[in-house]
Amino acid sequence: MGVKKGEIIEATIDSTAFKGKGVARYEGIALFVGATAPGDRIRARIVKKKKSLLEGKLIEILEPSPLRIEPLCSHADACGGCTWQHLDYKTQIIHKEQHVRDHLLRIAGLKDDITLPIIGCDMPFYYRNKMEYSFSSRRWLSQQEIESDSFVDDSGFAAGLHAPGRFDKILNLTECHLQHPVSFRILDHVRSYCVRNNIAPFDSVQKTGFMRHLVIRNAHHTDDLMINLVTFSENREYIEGLRDSLLAHFPEITTIVQNINDLPNPTATGRYERILHGPGIITDKIGNHSFRIDANAFFQTNTLQAEKLYDVARDFANLKPDDHLFDLYCGVGTLTLFMADRVRKVTGIELVDVAVKNALQNAHDNNVSNSEFVLGDMKDTFNDEFISRYGRPDCIVTDPPRSGMHPDVIENLIRLRVPRLVYVSCNPSTMARDLKELNGAYSVDKVQPVDMFPQTYHIEAVAQLTAREGSV
Repeated sequence: MGVKKGEIIEATIDSTAFKGKGVARYEGIALFVGATAPGDRIRARIVKKKKSLLEGKLIEILEPSPLRIEPLCSHADACGGCTWQHLDYKTQIIHKEQHVRDHLLRIAGLKDDITLPIIGCDMPFYYRNKMEYSFSSRRWLSQQEIESDSFVDDSGFAAGLHAPGRFDKILNLTECHLQHPVSFRILDHVRSYCVRNNIAPFDSVQKTGFMRHLVIRNAHHTDDLMINLVTFSENREYIEGLRDSLLAHFPEITTIVQNINDLPNPTATGRYERILHGPGIITDKIGNHSFRIDANAFFQTNTLQAEKLYDVARDFANLKPDDHLFDLYCGVGTLTLFMADRVRKVTGIELVDVAVKNALQNAHDNNVSNSEFVLGDMKDTFNDEFISRYGRPDCIVTDPPRSGMHPDVIENLIRLRVPRLVYVSCNPSTMARDLKELNGAYSVDKVQPVDMFPQTYHIEAVAQLTAREGSV
């Protein structure tokens, strides 16, 4: 292959890859370029060269694809929050469905006909019930600023989202269309307040400053609105002044909490938490059940699509009144309780202690008496000893993190061979990897893609598995 790193080439994008990049062929090798659409004729600079693939950085669109549209947001080309705003929504879900099909075929070796048509989202914008914004003393420069011959100062108070692939610089947002419009107004207010009052953003290199993250949660089925201020220190003078200002300008806020993360890690989870206003939790509904949500607990980010996702999972489980159901990676018990009224007993397992506490409280609040929740790391907890203690399940639902299931969990599922297994995934590639391993003991009957995250390449999928005949 004659092309060299740094060389500028021309190519035509003909498809999309799972992480949202466009794919072209150049000298017989796959070329991946971000911010492109199938049909785009482009110029790109080669930034990575491997034996089997090339990666390029878009320089210019020579001829735009007929699929390309004008993004709603001015940050769409630079922001890591949305990768596909330049594609209309119908095109987005066509490609997402194809990604699921490709992974099941290429990685798992499964037939194409098991994948059902994708379930799209009725709200392609303003659908998120949680946004995690970050603060930095260094902002991400625009392409125009980068290419400028003059010095451009990138210092200041940046508030927004991480630039793609960068954790030290923040894209300073002037708009965002993923959460309810009040979300951006709150972000803008916090930024302005901090600048006026000389409250410094956290510097990840120097380990100085105060403001680290702003996490906003809004409930879809109630009026609850949570503000979670993640800071490097407690500093009550700073935080209480900001709290009072927020409540004065946004009376719809129902609770404010402060998470103090004084450790080097970049997460928005504090070492400890203070409730500054209200109950410290919000409440939302999925189906017929209400859920208490703490600042650091997991809850499905798209409430309305979560209901569709859970409907699919419950349908695939083919539950019976006398069933004992296991829910692996159960979080705050949303899916557990969603299925509880269809079975005799349900047992959830979860690693995060605050999520287990939420799950127990959610069961109590919803008068669900046939559920139990166990705290533990799945790879260590889900084993023969656990089965002996809690009983053998008739059906298992597993909803693992993006990395998929640990090999020990897969091995135990294969050995256990429950009659029915439902796999809920936020990453079709790791799901396909796990399904390949499970396919010897279970038949993968069908897979349903569900779009939870419009404007991004992310896609959820639900797989229905049954133990192969004679193996139970």
